[in-house]
Amino acid sequence: MAKGDRLYFQALAEASKNTELGDSSALELLKKAIDKNNSKAQYALATWYLYGKTVKKDYKRAVELLMNSSLQNNEMACFDLAVCCENGFGVKKNTKKAFLFYSKAVLLGEKQSIYEVGRCYYYGIGVNKNLELAKVYLDIANMYGIET
Repeated sequence: MAKGDRLYFQALAEASKNTELGDSSALELLKKAIDKNNSKAQYALATWYLYGKTVKKDYKRAVELLMNSSLQNNEMACFDLAVCCENGFGVKKNTKKAFLFYSKAVLLGEKQSIYEVGRCYYYGIGVNKNLELAKVYLDIANMYGIET
């Protein structure tokens, strides 16, 4: 178990109560886990900031947390960070960085990123257009039944 995992799992239990008090308690537990540099807690709180759950929507804070989590190889953080970079949410739009984060997410096992890398190759988003590589990635995404 990584440092802060116990706090992270307690936060999940509190958040599942679907009450304002549960969310408040979960938020405090996530912050304590983040103080221990827990990547799962960083990712969880980043998604709260992305969607405005329990906290005010704040893309810049979300990106900061996603970056910290992605540096610890959290595949979902890499994917969400790629989306932020591609769309300019909380960070200056940068399709090259988006492509790199999608690629890192693929290498870490995040399946939706397989399609996203294929899409980037197909349209030349952040990378030179390459229809052969696009086909490879898109075929693999299709094999996994990944939604496009």
